[in-house]
Amino acid sequence: MAGEIVNRVANSKLVTIDLEDFYPKGKRVVLDIKPWLFQELVLKEKEFRQRVSEHDWEQYRGAYVALTCSADAIIPSWAYLLLCTHVNGYAKKVVIGSLVLLETLLYKEIIDKEILIADFVDKPVIIKGCANKPIPDSAYTMLIDKIQPVAKRIMYGEACSMVPLYKKSN
Repeated sequence: MAGEIVNRVANSKLVTIDLEDFYPKGKRVVLDIKPWLFQELVLKEKEFRQRVSEHDWEQYRGAYVALTCSADAIIPSWAYLLLCTHVNGYAKKVVIGSLVLLETLLYKEIIDKEILIADFVDKPVIIKGCANKPIPDSAYTMLIDKIQPVAKRIMYGEACSMVPLYKKSN
């Protein structure tokens, strides 16, 4: 006598979190100011301000922007602040640093605001891995920091092949 196939994962209290589901839509742009420097090494204020005023800021509308300088140059803080005052009216978010830093800060906001701790109290949680989108490793650590105090167990991977990470002591 053949028994009915039962999906025990679907019927369990297991809560799955896929950070890819929270990935903010919008293009990511790196604005590298290296070409705006004299000989790509020295920031000359007058010329720099002219480049900033002539730049097409509209291209950053709705984008997430990382401001950086790929040259080994000393950039005064005011230069990045000046760029921020111009791009802020167009971009969704602006950071000074890399795309990894940008994604990390985006996920910090998401985890702080959108992940509700009440959803994980005394429940086994599986954090999905193998994302197709650029989710920084630090996002996973921020997520664990948030849910570990209340979760019963935390695993990583897929329901069929999860790696145990944490189990609450009784």
